[in-house]
Amino acid sequence: MKTKEFFFDLPEELIAQTPSERRGASHLLVLDKTTGKLTDSSMEDFASFLPEDAVMVINNSKVRKARAYGISGSGGKVEFLFLEENADQTWNVMVTKSKKQKSGKEYVFHAPDGRIGASAQIIRENPDGTKTVSFNAPITEAFFQECGHVPLPPYIKREDTFSDESRYQTIYARPEGSVAAPTAGLHFTGEILDSIRERGVQVVPVTLHVGPGTFLPMRVDDIEDHHMHYERYEVPEDTARIVTDAKANNRPVIAVGTTSIRTLESAWDSVHGMLTPGQGRTNLFITPGFTYRVANHLLTNFHTPESTLLVLVSAFAGKDLIFSAYHHAIERRYHFFSYGDAMFIR
Repeated sequence: MKTKEFFFDLPEELIAQTPSERRGASHLLVLDKTTGKLTDSSMEDFASFLPEDAVMVINNSKVRKARAYGISGSGGKVEFLFLEENADQTWNVMVTKSKKQKSGKEYVFHAPDGRIGASAQIIRENPDGTKTVSFNAPITEAFFQECGHVPLPPYIKREDTFSDESRYQTIYARPEGSVAAPTAGLHFTGEILDSIRERGVQVVPVTLHVGPGTFLPMRVDDIEDHHMHYERYEVPEDTARIVTDAKANNRPVIAVGTTSIRTLESAWDSVHGMLTPGQGRTNLFITPGFTYRVANHLLTNFHTPESTLLVLVSAFAGKDLIFSAYHHAIERRYHFFSYGDAMFIR
């Protein structure tokens, strides 16, 4: 399929620049993928659309303040996005003005009060366009808390603020490691989760640390030529047992977000009919024709044109139904992307 087949026109004013005034107050568009019926609702009523006795899988990865600014020896300001720490305590990063950032270049990172928080040097330029940097001393999460910024996506045309530290984070975020939020989970409040559990739905976590594999655009003519970056995931023992039992007993499985569904499909063992516990890495790119083996329902946001995420949801519900739902959402003035409204495909 051609990448351009996944393009749609979106009025700029429908790209959410801030979260809803109150967490959980977003609109919800419900799509029945069997009949094509669309229902306009709200996240506060999400539980009423769920099948009883289901299992709902959430991604509990926490967003790291992974965007930091380094000053080069010539005084230039370079934006770094810290993707992943390597075993030798170096870091893989994405940088602005990438072609000018060569091996051997050095940078200093300042804290808000002007102190030097750390200094680093590019030691390797990688085939995927990322760089590997080595610090003068190993950095910890304290470096990101002191020197880092919330890594808001580029279509949010403003600087991050203090409120983004909580709103660009799910309420159940635990292990740090993502450089973008698993945005479907941003809609949940404690009250909404309680209403889900009261309906008899078990809520269980997986962890997928969101990286470029999730958010990088497709820059190819044919989607089959796009290659995903690897992302780290973990499936806890309890989650694996509960999901495996659900599938064995024909209980519905609800995935919250594209990262949860990619984790489930990556860790599913078709030979033994079970979800495999433990850690792994995945570059799974789900395209139309893919057979979903685990999730029956999907809660997700509205995604960017020509993105792997839009391709994934098109594979889940059918491209025609998804585009019909998106056109409906545009007509009804839903808000799109990370801080936008939600869509439930059942």
